[in-house]
Amino acid sequence: MSFLSVAIKAATAAGEVIRPELRKILSYEEKGENDFVTEVDLRAEEKIKSVILSSFPDHEILSEESGATGDSKYRWIVDPLDGTKNFIHGFPYIAVSIALQIGGNLHLGVILDVASNNLYWAEAGQGAFKNGERISVSKTNRLSRAMIATGFPFRKKKFLDLYLKMFREVFLNVSAVRRVGAAALDLAYVAEGIFDGFFEFFLAPWDIAAGIVIIREAGGITFSIGDELSGNIIAANPYIFENLKNLVFKFRDELENF
Repeated sequence: MSFLSVAIKAATAAGEVIRPELRKILSYEEKGENDFVTEVDLRAEEKIKSVILSSFPDHEILSEESGATGDSKYRWIVDPLDGTKNFIHGFPYIAVSIALQIGGNLHLGVILDVASNNLYWAEAGQGAFKNGERISVSKTNRLSRAMIATGFPFRKKKFLDLYLKMFREVFLNVSAVRRVGAAALDLAYVAEGIFDGFFEFFLAPWDIAAGIVIIREAGGITFSIGDELSGNIIAANPYIFENLKNLVFKFRDELENF
């Protein structure tokens, strides 16, 4: 099987684990401050790992719940359930995110919108797709008309004052801002042209890896402060990207000092 077909199979299988449990009353554990895990996260992760390793047993997997396993130039980066807090509360903005790095370079990304069963994917140089139809970023060419997605720093509350300064700069210069709690799905929506841009900080590699590939293949631009998967990301269509980045970059020095 191809890398892409395995990634799609794994994401679909995880969605089948998660979807029946949405809107049920769940028990959960708090891994860290405002960082949650349910047994559904764990079952979905095991399903993904099983699908990948059955085809590529010597590949490395970096996953949110179990960390890194294996040692290979082929590295799968997995978030089995992005938006766990949404899931716990029955808010249907949740995703499965799977990416593959080859030799340290991002090669493919697959994101499943679990509630709608919409599937986004991209491979380097092959374009971006939703349910088999090619997608592209929006053509909004004025920041004042843009709808931007973001995320609040619930796991890094000491960062709140700095974030609010960034948020204010963006808020005053765009048409709308949305925060819905699943970065992988936010990035898929940028690729599809629903959101015109996105910024967030202190995310994990599994939150953003797949979305970076899909946005780039959809004609968008992504930029990270630090390493590509540092978790400090700005993404947008090419028409507003520089303006959005410039607003956030007013505070780059402060961000890098955290």
